[in-house]
Amino acid sequence: MLLYDFGSKHELVAAVLAEARRRGAARLAEHLPPEAASPEERLRGIWAWISAPERAPYVRLVFEVHADALAHPENYPDQAGAIMDWFDTLDATFYDIATGPEDTVTPTLVMAVIRGLMLDLTVTGDRRRTDRALDRFSELLRQRPEQRQPIQRY
Repeated sequence: MLLYDFGSKHELVAAVLAEARRRGAARLAEHLPPEAASPEERLRGIWAWISAPERAPYVRLVFEVHADALAHPENYPDQAGAIMDWFDTLDATFYDIATGPEDTVTPTLVMAVIRGLMLDLTVTGDRRRTDRALDRFSELLRQRPEQRQPIQRY
């Protein structure tokens, strides 16, 4: 019956993960700091929610699917959705640092930083270092280019 509805096991997995992303984005939106919060506070709120230990199994599964999709793209026809499904939530969250209503670069950058730090945390378990890296990125969000200091080695 599942094969009739979804066509293949991979399409079933893709549909389940798409729904999980949709629900995750909705839950994330519910847990964000208020709009009056600074972009750094909102970024830290996203990080706290997505990197919570209870989400680790889901995060690991997402990375496993990404890896499988890289090896077997024919099995994941809508892999771009796995990346772009979060854009509406992130665009609405970081409206005040976006360059305009059509800005796709800001949500791309925010998601790339979060995803990279999540992969790092998942592989290394180094919470302290990944939290500090997120803090450093948060600082960069509030600085004008002329205020930026060279990155210090930790």
